[in-house]
Amino acid sequence: MATPREIAMAAEKRDIRNRWLLSAPALIIIFLAAIGPLFVMLLYSFMAKGDYGDVKFGQFSLDGWFNVFLTRDIFDDTLTFADAHLSILWRSISLSLITTVTTLFFGFPTAYFIATRPQNQRDTWLFVVTIPFWTNILIRTFAMQEVLRNEGIINSVLRAMHLIDSPIQIMFTNWAVLFGMVYVYLPLMVLPLYASMEKIDFRLVEAGYDLYATRLQVLRRIIIPLVKPGIIAGSILVFIPSLGAYVTPRVLGGGKSMMLGNLIELQFGQGRDWPLGAALSITLMVVVTLALLVYVRNASKGGGGNG
Repeated sequence: MATPREIAMAAEKRDIRNRWLLSAPALIIIFLAAIGPLFVMLLYSFMAKGDYGDVKFGQFSLDGWFNVFLTRDIFDDTLTFADAHLSILWRSISLSLITTVTTLFFGFPTAYFIATRPQNQRDTWLFVVTIPFWTNILIRTFAMQEVLRNEGIINSVLRAMHLIDSPIQIMFTNWAVLFGMVYVYLPLMVLPLYASMEKIDFRLVEAGYDLYATRLQVLRRIIIPLVKPGIIAGSILVFIPSLGAYVTPRVLGGGKSMMLGNLIELQFGQGRDWPLGAALSITLMVVVTLALLVYVRNASKGGGGNG
């Protein structure tokens, strides 16, 4: 006869088995929809380049990874750094970081403003922030194009104020890409910050003022530590899609301000070099993974008590 402990253990095993069975359809979908394509890209990156834009199955090659960072001269086979790829990688990382910092600069006071409004007004302000999500990113990017082009709003206002004589070339520059990404991803920074700020006990802020702390001291020693989880979450939510951005650099940057997403698309399209495109895709994924690891490490230190 089974003991009570054995009966409890058997019941626990059945419960675990039933949970795995219930989770199996979702796990299969996740594997096929997410892990499967990444595995295919990893395989392609180690295959030889095909003659018509595909890969030669069964032919192992490191040319895809080799061409990510190095290039071989077609005349004397000398090796040099792939300056174009490295410059695009650096542009992608730098613009993504600047976008993250800029959205934090504008998103922090926006979230603070919403969090300090009366309770019955906050939903209205959040509704205003989320309105851009109702429109496709391509339409929003074309709207920004109307602002930045030579005959756009910025140049028209500057000329009307007699500050410039001829239009400033903003389109198809890094500045245009930066403006576009800040506009597109700003709500992704505001919402996590607001989620942290609405949980702040503002009596702590009042206590800081009662102890003769300046506004800067209250911000640095009370508010920022309390909303640190929101800052980290918002930074990751902005940095990751900015790093892989495709539509905004394509429309606002043209061919002069290409980013990593555009370079990957070029290799699978006109470049007809699938192994290189796959290797670049894995490189992008590695950079994103490192960013997530930094996020997890900082989030664990922060404790997340107020985020």
